[in-house]
Order: sequence, then C-alpha cells, then structure tokens
Amino acid sequence: MSLEIYASLLLFKAGKDINEGNVKKVLEAAGVKVEDAKIKSLVASLEGVNIDDAIKQAAVAPVVAVAPAGSEKKAAEKPKEEKKAADEAAAGLSSLFG
Repeated sequence: MSLEIYASLLLFKAGKDINEGNVKKVLEAAGVKVEDAKIKSLVASLEGVNIDDAIKQAAVAPVVAVAPAGSEKKAAEKPKEEKKAADEAAAGLSSLFG
C-alpha cells in the first residue's frame, strides 16, 4: 500500500475530509516526499466511495487454511461461490485504491 493511502485512511479515521490539501499535510508532517500527481489521483479515485463499506468488505475476505494431507479431493470440491465472493471483495478493494 502506498503512503498516500495510509494518509487517507488516517484522515478518514480522524473524521477529516480526504482532499489533496489534507493528504499532503499528513505526508509532509511525516517527512515524506510528496508526489502531487499521486495525491490528486488517489483523491479523485476515492470520490463517492464509502470507505467504511470497503474496509468491511476487505475484512470479510476468507482466510485460507492449510489442509491436512489427503484432503486434495475435498479442496477440489469446494463451491465456486466462495472463490467468487473473495474475487468480488478483492475487486471492490482494488477499485477503492486504484
């Protein structure tokens, strides 16, 4: 994840507006070299995005567990719906952060 995204999440959590000026201030306060084009792109891609929903969707992504030996057949029989849900969650998150 880029530092601009972390700055945006910090602003969101603090209840502040996520705009170019605020993201730039956060990065400068942290001593990070600011890239205006990245900030502008990020802010534009976050317009109209419900960050709470995106975070919740990302947190619901299924966790892959290591299967015990001899369970290859069971793994192949898993419903495709689980994979589809994980793919949709990942797609939603990637669109959030472009």
